[in-house]
Amino acid sequence: MDYVLSISDNLFFDYLYAKILPLQSDALVGTANATAEAVGRSIGENDPVSQYFGVEPTQYAVLSLLERDDWRRQAMSLFLITWIFGLVLYYIGATLSYVFIFDKRTFNHPKFLKNQIRQEIAQTNAALPVMAIFTVPFFLTEVKGYTLLYSSTADVPMWYNFFQFPLFIAFTDCFIYLIHRGLHHPLIYKHLHKPHHKWIMPTPYASHAFHPLDGYAQSIPYHVFPFIFPLHKLAYISLFAFINMWTIFIHDGEYLANSPFINGAACHTMHHLYFNYNYGQFTTIWDRLGGSYRTPSIELFDKDKKMDQKVWKKQVGEMEKVVKEVEGDDRFREYAADSNSDSKKEQ
Repeated sequence: MDYVLSISDNLFFDYLYAKILPLQSDALVGTANATAEAVGRSIGENDPVSQYFGVEPTQYAVLSLLERDDWRRQAMSLFLITWIFGLVLYYIGATLSYVFIFDKRTFNHPKFLKNQIRQEIAQTNAALPVMAIFTVPFFLTEVKGYTLLYSSTADVPMWYNFFQFPLFIAFTDCFIYLIHRGLHHPLIYKHLHKPHHKWIMPTPYASHAFHPLDGYAQSIPYHVFPFIFPLHKLAYISLFAFINMWTIFIHDGEYLANSPFINGAACHTMHHLYFNYNYGQFTTIWDRLGGSYRTPSIELFDKDKKMDQKVWKKQVGEMEKVVKEVEGDDRFREYAADSNSDSKKEQ
């Protein structure tokens, strides 16, 4: 994340901090290096990477009371980056998925909620800044150099530059499975994970609609990985984006991966419908080993059959039994179909 932080400093944070918390000096002499020399500060030592991305520091880099390596400034900047970057990924990814992939006939499902998309977005907007606050210590520790993140492919054996990706997937898949399954424990579920299961038939906008502590808990394996295993810094950033996009894809309702190995949207739809199955993130391995795997219904892979009223009726019958077992009642959900029926009765 130091790459992202350094570039962000050059683009806008240096200017903002210089304006909000200015260094009292008359040393604005023109160039960045001349200004730095005049105020007794060095730009280069706190800007190790941005030169490689074509974004050079300006004189504002040394004109704030909070220097670039001040942990308070870094923490605030990382919070804003995490929050805003998360929002950008969410809105772009979910909107593209909604427009081009999501089957709008899902709106007619008897368990689709009234104003569901609006509720999903509202839940996400409330969760992301809180998740960002809890995530900052991990990113700050990484920026300070306390992890095994590396910047050159020569720092590790060449084979490891390729192996780090399947290793990361295997590591996070295992521990997200354990955390996710733990979140379904009766003592935890009703406090943390229940808000995400409000969406029986989720849209892509439900992907990040968590209780903030729920979303944060499931992100922990990603942040812990570079404390245990080497990981290239660019891979770290890319995998952060990949995980967020994957989370959107498994909520998009397009059941392309009829695979016994991949935990795709079909597997995750079974999880939202029936709660106690398919806790995995990327694969079905840990669900199979843990006895929690449920094969997606074959109807899900047929564009017409998955929208058939008989299929929906069967889903609803089993789902309502599970809801009573897991949640006790269903009163915190207001279904669009029920609302429409009430409106017709009033007419």
